[in-house]
Amino acid sequence: MLQEFLDAKPLYYDEIDYARMPRVYQRIREYYKLPKIIHLIGTNGKGTTGRFLATALYRLGYNTGHYTSPHILEFNERVWFNGCDVSMEILEATHQQLITILTPQEAKALSYFEYTTLLAMLLFSQKSDFVILEAGLGGEYDATAVFENILTLVTPIDKDHEAFLGESIDDIAQTKLNAIEKCAILAKQRYKTVYDSLGDLREQKGIIFYSYEELLESEDYENIAIIAKEEKLAPYLVQNLSLAIAALKYLKIKYQEEVFYNARLFGRLSSLAKNILVDVGHNVLAAESILESLKGKKYILVYNSYKDKNYKEILSILQPIISRVELIDVYNARVEESSFLQEALESLGIEYSKFTELDNKEHYLVFGSFSVVEAFLKVYRG
Repeated sequence: MLQEFLDAKPLYYDEIDYARMPRVYQRIREYYKLPKIIHLIGTNGKGTTGRFLATALYRLGYNTGHYTSPHILEFNERVWFNGCDVSMEILEATHQQLITILTPQEAKALSYFEYTTLLAMLLFSQKSDFVILEAGLGGEYDATAVFENILTLVTPIDKDHEAFLGESIDDIAQTKLNAIEKCAILAKQRYKTVYDSLGDLREQKGIIFYSYEELLESEDYENIAIIAKEEKLAPYLVQNLSLAIAALKYLKIKYQEEVFYNARLFGRLSSLAKNILVDVGHNVLAAESILESLKGKKYILVYNSYKDKNYKEILSILQPIISRVELIDVYNARVEESSFLQEALESLGIEYSKFTELDNKEHYLVFGSFSVVEAFLKVYRG
């Protein structure tokens, strides 16, 4: 069974064998008939950018797959095809096919993400015109980088997963941007070094790159404004939408505003109720985007954090919109000890307590990672 097979694999690794995925894929690539692949790299915004683009392509008549990660509640949230999450029954059948292609040693050695990437792409390769393929935490050495693509979309690059990607923005940008094969379109970047690194890559590899503004015309900006108003998009989601539309312009595919309606990926400043917002962001850039979107309002922040996140800085950024923090229990080996979170909250002068139940008279922002949103939804949905 697929779920049992995946449950036996750890979700996180202290060390990764970067040669394993290319080696395995090269051996089995004859089983993959690749469609047109658009690769998504960056720090924040990959999921919503990908879902905007995938939904638009599907509604414009193309068979389209979208591979994203991680999931919130169910594994099949990662594998979307033609408007729906692929059923576990179909994924199970694809799993049975894949394990006959791999050797037992390969199937066992592949990481959780490596295996699920091969699984999704085996499914998509049989029926897709386009696949929107979202990188995990890296770029150059990411499992998704083994598949030849026609275009790379680069969302904002910032500090995150430093243990794997490097301590500096220079290192992180280089690692991510090295995944570009032919052509890239960039979202607005806050660090000049991202553009400098791209200039170096243009000289070394002959790649072509555009800023998203170079591909958009006045009519596109009018369309973006209409979609943003209709969908009540936060500013950072408007940026993601703009990058998706720039990709359609590059592909010379005409579109209408309607193909982007109801195309948002759940968990990105999503409204569960009139008084509850949830967001799976878990880094400084995500916190800054949320502050910009919600400034002038106050929320009870339902929160927890992984050990490797700069949670004190994140809480400091969100402080202007926080009335108090309620810490939710998350059962995950990566989660920080409660005493350290409490110490950070006390040093910032933020009132806090343990999350126990919802008060319908209060407004809540659930933020801190996929695991935090998952823990909250289990309480909220009973």
